[in-house]
Parts: sequence; C-alpha cells; structure tokens
Amino acid sequence: MARKGIIGIIIEDHKNSAGKVNDFLHRYGNIIIARMGIHKKEENYGLISLIVEANTDIIGEFTGKLGQIKGVNVSSTMLKEK
Repeated sequence: MARKGIIGIIIEDHKNSAGKVNDFLHRYGNIIIARMGIHKKEENYGLISLIVEANTDIIGEFTGKLGQIKGVNVSSTMLKEK
C-alpha cells in the first residue's frame, strides 16, 4: 500500500555531493510528488524537501541509499496508515 510522507535532505558538501543526489533523485522520480530546495553556494550546503508516495519498502530503500552518499543526511516522516 502506498503511503505519503516528507523526506528532508541536508547536503553538507554541496560542491562534491549535489550531483550525486540529483542523479539519485532522478532515478526515483516516480515516487516524488513535489520537491523544494535551496542551495547556499557561498556556504557550500543545500537543503531539499520532498513529498513522496510509495510503499514502505521503496521509501526505506530510497532513504537508506540516499543516506549513504558522503556528506548527505536524510530524515523522513510518513502519514500513519488508516
């Protein structure tokens, strides 16, 4: 069963990690409903928030693999199942 939720991504080393994150998000684009982000070039960090919809296995796979990228922190919260 598909669930909706929010995933927050902090890219601490934007210069070296942002390209990898963007490639990764493109691969999982089918679960992303909305995306908002900022890039602070002078401070070398970025923040991205995603609204997603997928089953818990896919969301777990998504956040786990994304969090393995060096300099990237990921947190998520999902709507409770009805």
